[in-house]
Amino acid sequence: MVSASLGRNNFSGNLPPNFASHLPNLDELLLGINRLSGIIPSSISNASKLTRLDVGGNAFTGSIPHTLGSIRFLENLHLGGNNLTGESSIQELSFLTSLTNCKWLSTLDITLNPLSGILPTSIGNLSTSLERFRASACNLKGNIPTEIGNLGSLYLLFLDHNDLIGTIPPSIGQLQKLQGLHLSDNKLQGFIPNDICQLRNLVELFLENNQLSGSIPACLGELTFLRQVDLGSNKLNSTIPLTLWSLKDILTLDLSSNFLVSYLPSDMGNLKVLVKIDLSRNQLSCEIPSNAVDLRDLISLSLAHNRFEGPILHSFSNLKSLEFMDLSDNALSGEIPKSLEGLVYLKYLNVSFNRLYGEIPTEGPFANFSAESFMMNEALCGSPRLKLPPCRTGTHRPLEKQTLATLGYMAPEYGSNGIVTTSGDVYSYGIVLMETFTRRRPTDEIFSEELDSPEERIEMKDVVTTLKKIKLTYLASRY
Repeated sequence: MVSASLGRNNFSGNLPPNFASHLPNLDELLLGINRLSGIIPSSISNASKLTRLDVGGNAFTGSIPHTLGSIRFLENLHLGGNNLTGESSIQELSFLTSLTNCKWLSTLDITLNPLSGILPTSIGNLSTSLERFRASACNLKGNIPTEIGNLGSLYLLFLDHNDLIGTIPPSIGQLQKLQGLHLSDNKLQGFIPNDICQLRNLVELFLENNQLSGSIPACLGELTFLRQVDLGSNKLNSTIPLTLWSLKDILTLDLSSNFLVSYLPSDMGNLKVLVKIDLSRNQLSCEIPSNAVDLRDLISLSLAHNRFEGPILHSFSNLKSLEFMDLSDNALSGEIPKSLEGLVYLKYLNVSFNRLYGEIPTEGPFANFSAESFMMNEALCGSPRLKLPPCRTGTHRPLEKQTLATLGYMAPEYGSNGIVTTSGDVYSYGIVLMETFTRRRPTDEIFSEELDSPEERIEMKDVVTTLKKIKLTYLASRY
């Protein structure tokens, strides 16, 4: 094999017009990751025996020469990371048609070039040996051609970070060997086709940041090789299929920023090797299932901006690998478990905008969290640096929490100390009566005069008796 390996050498300048004219026996030409500029000369096809051509990671401009299709034995073509453009704006990328002559082509990489063109239907005529097609961030326009389903040997397809529109073609299900499907950051619409479930070897499914709607296909749970799934930032509006929780070998699951509803089942605990789960910004409700603490390898957990209720699980302390936990903007109640102080790797915690109360733990990772982690809760207390009131000793915070919302209605000698007692009932009832007749809130300044003492108040049973007498007297006077 005759190889010219000149990559990663900081070379600069242009390739001469007659470049490769005297290299008819060259098998490999590797010029990647330099500072070469100018155009790729059409004469490069004179190196007609090339099996590998790498000019990626340079600053080449102009269009991709059609003469590359004359290099019949070409197997690996790397053009990514340049400034190559299409022949004209918003036209089919005809150089792809020329490459259909390269019957042995197995790798085609045109990533990170401002091509600004449309994928031609001829893409389906590319080599039946094509295994890797990378066209990320190329300003691709138009639809994904149905003919892409002809590339039966493909196991990596990268069309992410483009401007593709339309739907995901059902023909994608014909790519039986596909392991990585990357269509994220486009403008794709419509449903996720069930045909994707024919991809039995699929390992990575990235469809995030599109405009996909409808349901998450339940059949995804049959793809047992799946390790990474990202469907975030779409318009999906179904429940989360129970079948997803059977993917026991999945590593990352991101369903964030959709309109998903319902609850999390106890089957969530089946995902034993899960390291990241993001279900934030949906409409999920009910309590966090106790089986969530079985996710012992979990590093990142986000359930923020949902409608979860109930307590923060004490057993979250079993998630020893946890580094990121966001439970903000829910309806969680109760105290922050002190057991979470044992999460020594926890770098980020957010429980803001909930209904939590009580003392914030102080040891372990809590020594590093800021006020933003705890803001807008009902009755949390803690260190002054957290911009919260200090915790009172010898009082029952849960009872005090219940009295904070009754300002003006509870007898001050009880409410000021967070004490709940039937001795304050007469006072509260009297306040309600005054509010009814005067149409003024109990905090109005007209009620700022001296109040009657607790000793002078009658008991509630006497109030009921007196009211009944008043009622009887009133009714009798009407006849």
